[in-house]
Amino acid sequence: MSTARPERSPESNERLISTGASPPEREWWRRAVLYQVYPRSFCDASGDGVGDLQGLISKLDAVQALGVDALWVCPVYRSPMEDFGYDIEDHYQVDPLFGSQEDMERLLHEAHARGLKVLLDLVISHTASSHAWFKESRQGREGSYSDYFVWVDPQPDGMPPNNWLSIFGGSAWQWETKRQQYYLHNFLSSQPDLNFHHPAVQDEVLAIARHWLDLGVDGFRLDTVNFYFHDRALRSNPPASERDSASAPAVNPYGWQDHLYDKNQPEVLPFIERLRALLDEYEGRVALGEIGESPARSLELLAEYTQPGRLHLCYSFDLLSAERSAAHFERVISRFEERAGESWPCWAFSNHDVTRAATRLCPPGGSVEATGSQLCALLLSLRGTPCLYQGDELALPESEVPFELLVDPYGIEFWPEFKGRDGCRTPYPWTSEPQAGFSEGAPWLPISDEHRERSFERQLADAQSPLSMTRQLLSARREQAALQSGSIELLERSGELLSFERRLGDERVRCFFNLSLEPARRELDERESEARLIIASAGVELGELLSVPAQGWALLKLS
Repeated sequence: MSTARPERSPESNERLISTGASPPEREWWRRAVLYQVYPRSFCDASGDGVGDLQGLISKLDAVQALGVDALWVCPVYRSPMEDFGYDIEDHYQVDPLFGSQEDMERLLHEAHARGLKVLLDLVISHTASSHAWFKESRQGREGSYSDYFVWVDPQPDGMPPNNWLSIFGGSAWQWETKRQQYYLHNFLSSQPDLNFHHPAVQDEVLAIARHWLDLGVDGFRLDTVNFYFHDRALRSNPPASERDSASAPAVNPYGWQDHLYDKNQPEVLPFIERLRALLDEYEGRVALGEIGESPARSLELLAEYTQPGRLHLCYSFDLLSAERSAAHFERVISRFEERAGESWPCWAFSNHDVTRAATRLCPPGGSVEATGSQLCALLLSLRGTPCLYQGDELALPESEVPFELLVDPYGIEFWPEFKGRDGCRTPYPWTSEPQAGFSEGAPWLPISDEHRERSFERQLADAQSPLSMTRQLLSARREQAALQSGSIELLERSGELLSFERRLGDERVRCFFNLSLEPARRELDERESEARLIIASAGVELGELLSVPAQGWALLKLS
């Protein structure tokens, strides 16, 4: 199978490049709201039970009506699907499971016609083991692709070269008999890591990026951007300096190490400068980096990676934990504002790899719907670019997928202590019908009754539903410039009432979130006493006091 870049006619390239934004739109990403689509689970037009590009196209009107600005589309490249698209065997081709190259071009055309940008997931830290480069590389130490991957001789006793671990469990090194060497895989053993120290590899992945930019994509979400390079000296990682023995280490020993040498290497910076230079050849394109790192180090990396001439923005995992107190959110906000300088953040409470936020952050005895709406309100009020994961707008809870129906290799490996990622990846419930309007066939993952009860169709008809509230929140954000581009300042906290102000010029918006299960009341200062409610959850009262019910929230416009 060829993985060479497909030829395009000069006329075709000129036509597709012209879809770029005009100069005033160059920094559209600063005020945008992103919507993450997991195509396998969004909508299936073919009836085979797996979502596809034609299904996504059929739902673009619904996405546009929601009020978001851009789509982040998870991988649809040709893949053996052992990690469901994040193991790629041909970066230039759409997998037939999702459709065709023509379907991708139509998606871009239809999205742009509705004013929606499209970011593709660019997965270049590794490939699938079925990739043509790796199939040749593993045959021997000679050949064009022999050094495209990280090959290392064993130690004298036959052991791997160091103690590096795979996120998916066990050693990060896999023995290859034909080469009599180990290769590096930070994820599945069927996902060999590319050797970014090899200049030809950098050139190859930049050519891949150029291909999709020529096609008209508006940028990339860069998967595991801090994994691109490894320590040339192959030094072993030291033990983690701080370890919570009651949490992750019991499930996955990966957290027992301080990952100083298998990722986060300084060579990443010159490479992302090369990538940024490529993006800058195309008007209005953007690079969003994923930093898979602990909160203690993520802000330092974010600040480094988003310096001028590097990535436009990054998101970290700071809001993807199970912490939900007012003090926690204050720490996240203050740490970023104090340490990240001029960097621009991208915030998310959910994605395709973590337990859905409405479940993960719902307090015992709390309401899933109230939790989901409150988190949407908080996300859309923070300084930075918000990213909603499909289903956040419905306040979908995590699905319970029984072991016999699991397909996620991570979940299967660590069951039952960790149930994997299938519960956040189940198909989108468009209707309350048995297949939830997702497909005419049996869906690739089961659709729960809880999800059908919270379907898009039902919520669209309910003015008080999480969907309706999310649409109102997005509308309010578009109307308040301070919420899009303003500064943020924490206000004095009262118990679990998280409070902050967004300010742009003379425009001020004060935001309040009651994270407890008890009503919260706040005495109004002079300016707040003359404020008006922009939008609030049910039960909020604004009079001599601001009264916010359990799990409630309110956005106030100061006069």
